[in-house]
Amino acid sequence: MVKVSKRKKSFVDVVADSQKAVSLEDAVEMIEKFPAVKFDETVEVHVSLNISVKSSDQMVRGTVILPNGTGKKVRIVVVCKGEQVQVAEQNGADFVGGTELIDKIANGFMDFDCVIATPDMMRDLSKLGKMLGPRGLMPSPKAGTVSADVERVIKEIKAGRVEFKSDKQAGIHVGVGKRSFSKDQLKENVRHLLEAIDHAKPSSVKGDLIKSLYLSTTMGPGLRIVV
Repeated sequence: MVKVSKRKKSFVDVVADSQKAVSLEDAVEMIEKFPAVKFDETVEVHVSLNISVKSSDQMVRGTVILPNGTGKKVRIVVVCKGEQVQVAEQNGADFVGGTELIDKIANGFMDFDCVIATPDMMRDLSKLGKMLGPRGLMPSPKAGTVSADVERVIKEIKAGRVEFKSDKQAGIHVGVGKRSFSKDQLKENVRHLLEAIDHAKPSSVKGDLIKSLYLSTTMGPGLRIVV
């Protein structure tokens, strides 16, 4: 006989039918009743898309500013030179520099969550593609992280801008806040993200873009949401 842990039983008590789709409002209510853990869990959105991963023109990618932020402190690297160095420092970038910072990263420094680069540094930064690319950290114009307007990009990221991108399984996975957020804050963030994903729908995709949608916490089960 399989023994059910006390924690798992607590989830079962909250989620009577894990296969049943519920409204976003009900899902947020359920998350509030999940058993507590010793840290502030991230609330995550998991989306399955109606796209062909073999078609390059069906990649779904974009950015969105979550109105209530992510609840996470983002450590920002800005690769730039000249006057932009002072601009980046004054606007709260955690690490700022040019080729010397690129060399530091090449030698193993990875204590950051986001990389911004000015266009004139991309040639030098390109050598880090194999390091930063697989981690989703390589700056790109499409993600808005290659820009001459360093001040604006830093402020947007600190305000809660997140990037989303479909993966090889036609999925998108994004943190949209913390369990400590109010129910209204979480719902507003989720809705903004879904609107941005829908807005990024490729013209070659027919029908609805989103096939299925789940909401979960770091340590909790996935809750299927009505699409």
